[in-house]
Amino acid sequence: MTPTEQLRYYALGGVIAAVLLNLLLRTFVRLGGVFTTLLIAAAIAGALALLFHWRAGRAPSNAERWRLTALYGGLLGLLYLGLLGMMYLRDTPSPMGLFLFSLHYLCYPVLAWLAFSPRYGR
Repeated sequence: MTPTEQLRYYALGGVIAAVLLNLLLRTFVRLGGVFTTLLIAAAIAGALALLFHWRAGRAPSNAERWRLTALYGGLLGLLYLGLLGMMYLRDTPSPMGLFLFSLHYLCYPVLAWLAFSPRYGR
């Protein structure tokens, strides 16, 4: 399997984990807010980085780091755009609501970018 194919699987696994963890923690455990988003995003980013380091035996290269963050953030971005569309169908969100929505989304790719840093992968 080529490294590009592996990065696709890492990104897809991260997105599936994000959906499942959000569903479990927000629906059944009734946690919410930015803290829960940070907790989920950090857990997924750490797990992806540890899995990559365990399977590859090294820290990701800069190109792999960019590619994985772009794939992971892009797939989650599509899901978040769908959620935003559903929000607009129900009622137009306020500017502060859009800011918080963007903040929730940005936690995922930013923490993944930090977790895949060569500084932490050694």
